[in-house]
Amino acid sequence: MNAINTVFYLLQFVHYTVCVGLILIVLLQAGKSGGMAGIFGGGSSDQIFNAPSGMAFIKKLTIVMACIFIFTSLVLTKLSTRMSFSSVVDQLSNIPITGPVEPGSKR
Repeated sequence: MNAINTVFYLLQFVHYTVCVGLILIVLLQAGKSGGMAGIFGGGSSDQIFNAPSGMAFIKKLTIVMACIFIFTSLVLTKLSTRMSFSSVVDQLSNIPITGPVEPGSKR
C-alpha cells in the first residue's frame, strides 16, 4: 500500500467521523425560538434559560467541523482522481441501449 492510499483512507475515516459529528451537533442545537423560550412567548425569555457560553461553543464547533468537512471533501475528490477511480458515468458507455419491447414479442 503506497502513501497516497494511506492518506486517502485516513482522510476518509476523518471525513466520515466529521459527518457523524456534524449531524449530531446540528441536532443538538436549539432553533431560533426553540427550547424553553418558546413556551413563554418568544425571545425575551431566551436570555434567562439559555447559557450563552454553551451555545457559543456549539456554534463555533459547528463552524470548525463544517470547515473540516469542506476541506476533506475537496482533498478526497482530488486524491480520488489521482488514484484513478472510475466514475459511474464512465461505465455508461458499456451498457447496451435497446429500444422498447413490443408487448407479446419475444427477445
